[in-house]
Amino acid sequence: MPETPTPRPALFLDRDGVLNEDHGYVSRWEDFRWIAGAKQVVAAFNRAGWLVIVVTNQSGVGRGFYTEEAMHALHARMAEDLAQVGGRIDAFYYAPQHPEAPVEAYRHPDPPLRKPNPGMILQALADWPIDREASLLVGDKPSDIEAALRAGIRGVLFSGGDLMQFLSDEALLPG
Repeated sequence: MPETPTPRPALFLDRDGVLNEDHGYVSRWEDFRWIAGAKQVVAAFNRAGWLVIVVTNQSGVGRGFYTEEAMHALHARMAEDLAQVGGRIDAFYYAPQHPEAPVEAYRHPDPPLRKPNPGMILQALADWPIDREASLLVGDKPSDIEAALRAGIRGVLFSGGDLMQFLSDEALLPG
């Protein structure tokens, strides 16, 4: 019988406003700008043995502003860029649904994946050997923190600036 992997803590990160500057529906690499310290945070948590998981509402897909393929291409470029500093995102979870999405396939009155609902985090907890009590979510909106709390994960609100400095000031860096 295969061994059950030992649960590890996970760093859950919102994307827009935490990893990259949020200037509205970022979907192209040309428009993408890393938040100061974000790449270093990912690499530091990787080195400490944490899983790093992105949980991002992407209503721009449901609103028809860009496609899922464009979003996946952006995430692939993020991964390539992170690899240059020894960083890795273990998984991207996204919620393209929105109650008012003009694209019917993405319209849902209360999308279970869309934060503040905890669906993306709960899916990650089911997919990966995660130590829930030791894990952390960093978000830039109250809905991120609510999703974390509803999933039983500690959440902290990032208000901008240098992400590495913020986590250092909050005594949340591993190691």
